[in-house]
Amino acid sequence: MSDWLQDQFFIAWPNVWGARNWILPACIMGGLVVALTLWAYATVNISIWWKLTCALLKAVAVVLLAAILVEPMHSDTRPVPGANVFAVLADRSQSLLIHDQGSAESRASQLSQVLHAENPWQVRLGQDFDVRRYEFDNKLRPVTTFEGYAADGSGSGIVSALSTLRERFSQRPTAGILLFSDGNATDLSTANMTWEDYPPVYPVVLGSDEPSFDVAVSQVAATQTNFEAAPITITSEIVAFGLSGNDMVVELLDEQGEVLQSKKVIAAENGRSTTVRFQVKPESRGVLFYEVKAHAESEEGMFGGRTRIQEATLLNNSRKVMVDRGRGPYSVLYVSGRPNWEFKYLNRALSEDDELKLHGLIRIAKKEPRFQFREKDSNANRIFTNTDDEKKEQVEQYDEAVLLRVGSLKEGQLSGGFPKSADELFQYHAIVLDDVEADFFTQQQMSLIQDFVSLRGGGLLMLGGMESFSNGDYNRTSIGELLPVYLNPTKQPPPANELQLSLTREGLLEPWVRVRSTEEEESRRLREMPKLRVLNSVSSLKPAASQLLSANASTGGQLPVLVTQRFGKGRTAAFMIGDLWRWKLHQDSPENDDLEKAWRQTIRWLVAEVPQRISAEVSPAGDDADRVIQASAQVRDENYEMLDNAKVDIAVTTPEGNSIQVASQPKGTESGIYEASIAGRNEGVYRATIAAQGPDGSRIGEVETGWVADPAREEFATLRSNREFLETIAQQTGGEVIELNELDRFVSTLNQREIPVTEPQVRSIWHTWGVFLIAVMLLSFEWGLRRWKGLA
Repeated sequence: MSDWLQDQFFIAWPNVWGARNWILPACIMGGLVVALTLWAYATVNISIWWKLTCALLKAVAVVLLAAILVEPMHSDTRPVPGANVFAVLADRSQSLLIHDQGSAESRASQLSQVLHAENPWQVRLGQDFDVRRYEFDNKLRPVTTFEGYAADGSGSGIVSALSTLRERFSQRPTAGILLFSDGNATDLSTANMTWEDYPPVYPVVLGSDEPSFDVAVSQVAATQTNFEAAPITITSEIVAFGLSGNDMVVELLDEQGEVLQSKKVIAAENGRSTTVRFQVKPESRGVLFYEVKAHAESEEGMFGGRTRIQEATLLNNSRKVMVDRGRGPYSVLYVSGRPNWEFKYLNRALSEDDELKLHGLIRIAKKEPRFQFREKDSNANRIFTNTDDEKKEQVEQYDEAVLLRVGSLKEGQLSGGFPKSADELFQYHAIVLDDVEADFFTQQQMSLIQDFVSLRGGGLLMLGGMESFSNGDYNRTSIGELLPVYLNPTKQPPPANELQLSLTREGLLEPWVRVRSTEEEESRRLREMPKLRVLNSVSSLKPAASQLLSANASTGGQLPVLVTQRFGKGRTAAFMIGDLWRWKLHQDSPENDDLEKAWRQTIRWLVAEVPQRISAEVSPAGDDADRVIQASAQVRDENYEMLDNAKVDIAVTTPEGNSIQVASQPKGTESGIYEASIAGRNEGVYRATIAAQGPDGSRIGEVETGWVADPAREEFATLRSNREFLETIAQQTGGEVIELNELDRFVSTLNQREIPVTEPQVRSIWHTWGVFLIAVMLLSFEWGLRRWKGLA
């Protein structure tokens, strides 16, 4: 209607007169006619209001007719048709599938109707401008029409789309950009908030500022500990709108979609998050993926194909997270000076853990001095006396200790006793020393153990046997330097006859030290433990050490029992108790596995951060719009030094099950690090197997990793339209925020705005049938009034 009025009626005062020489005659004649009309009505005997009304109607008609003589016109400018570019930019991200409060249609449905080619605003825009149409999600795409519009994009790159158009039309006259979006950009991290050099942007805001009814999983994170009761904790943040005080159902699913756990929680106030935690113990190793789903209890079955739901969208009701359980298996070398009960229960505990492999080296007979006088001809160790093996050459000699090798050892492994080279020792991830004196090792072996911890990054645990710590003369040795306690002659009070263990403040904070899930249960367990009797006393703790367990002294004080510290790249621990096996003998039931659990958690802590020969990590290589993942692999040689000239191949499995081979390249000048960029554009889980070969082609190993591509995370960070962001763009570019129902008005006023390429336009005000019709209607109405009053 406004366009029709603009075309048929003059809407501005005339600024051009076509026949200026007729101005004076027109004024004289018009004035005489008006004066005569007033005089005539003055002599008529009717009401003054009727006189004024009739006189005014005829006077206005006379003035309009007198304007014929002077030809009034209006001169202005208009865009040269087709000379100026005008871009129409439509957001096709998934966030437009949201149903706003009180709306039966989604934002995308409303926009699809507005973008129809036959709408008047599109027709009018095409008459004056070179209209370029685009759709965008993460990338900008030109389209001929919007007939196939669908909000199926997985991102909303508003900044990149506008930047691309600015560069594309930098050499063309651009009248403006009409932007249809809810303003929830997913590339704001790269946004340059200075918009002055952009063409005028006219955002059309889609969506409401009022949040809709919705339940969203805003964040999911997984943490792993050595606490066997809950090795994996999955924490999710649930945000609900319109559900305050009502019940929500939150489920944890595995990769096959099976529900592992389900919890019912009370929704917090609008926009406030509710934290829901799940604790699971996976039965398999490797890279695992879990999914957290949440919905209102009233929407039960919403994922099962219900056609009508109340929620604004279902695309933010679930989120996946990766858990890496594939860093093992770990090899642990146990060295003991004599067979004991401690090894029995340690070996039994680790046999139940598939990721921990225990190799035992247990001395069953000591060596004798090399030049000791011998009464018999045999040189065999005395343990073979009067046996069939005494005369065999392969048995240990009298000056050699007799060692028992326990575990799934390869042929020849540990055949020479404790390793004498880094190649042999560095195969292990942790060493446990129990009841063995320092003289058991050569100086070279003790230095090798120190390198194993500080350079290799391995773990070392010393247990409190009769020949451990000070009793084993480890003071002033390389191994003594590794320990977190000082082994100087001690004046510590002797321990009580019966030791009662207790957790220190630091110990309460370490999950691997605890066996029960709560502090109260843990305190009760320690009180109910059998009293222990063997404790190696030490002088003091080293400055960087942490005391996690203590025991009561005979004087009433506390003595350190479990002490840990970092040493170089590795970690060490000292456990001064020598008869922990009593715990098992005095347990209330055979089913009680507290001791086994404690051993597994301790060894897992010991090997948790020990590097493998090949390790990998993945991280985003750019912004979320690019969705490029940087895969990085660290490769080490046999001595666990960074290895150059390795060949690293990466096999990626996409969410669709396709396999992609990617070659890596060395990372700049950094030794032993290899990188590759992987595009993960589809939503879902990705797995990557990274295999490394040495420069000679030998196989080093392989490691599995993965990641989750979750484009909906940024898309549905908020359900409200980001009007403030769009208003900022409009203000700084010289544009204006347009409402969806004002498009026709906006397009009709474009010729009144600053346009790069224009041409003059002169419009005759009189030569329109609308103006003539007004004059005729005024005279007719005046004549009708006179007839009604009987004056005709």
